[in-house]
Amino acid sequence: MTLLYGITLAMIVAAALLTLVRLLRGPRALDRIMALDVLVTMVIAATAVGMTARDDTTAVPVLVVLALLAFIGSVTAAHLIEKREGMR
Repeated sequence: MTLLYGITLAMIVAAALLTLVRLLRGPRALDRIMALDVLVTMVIAATAVGMTARDDTTAVPVLVVLALLAFIGSVTAAHLIEKREGMR
């Protein structure tokens, strides 16, 4: 099972690196906002995999807070983009 956790974490890290490239390159603000949201989701997923590998559930409240912040950030970004589109 440890090999499976390692492979899973490696795939998450690879996806996070690709997402980081999208975050840095842009080209629009919405692309960067979504890349940041996906990056937070990757951190949540990697933490969950690590918790499962160690049979430790002490970080569950941290995961809940991160997920809530990611959700609020996505909703706020969508609201701002909608407002900005209405101004044009």
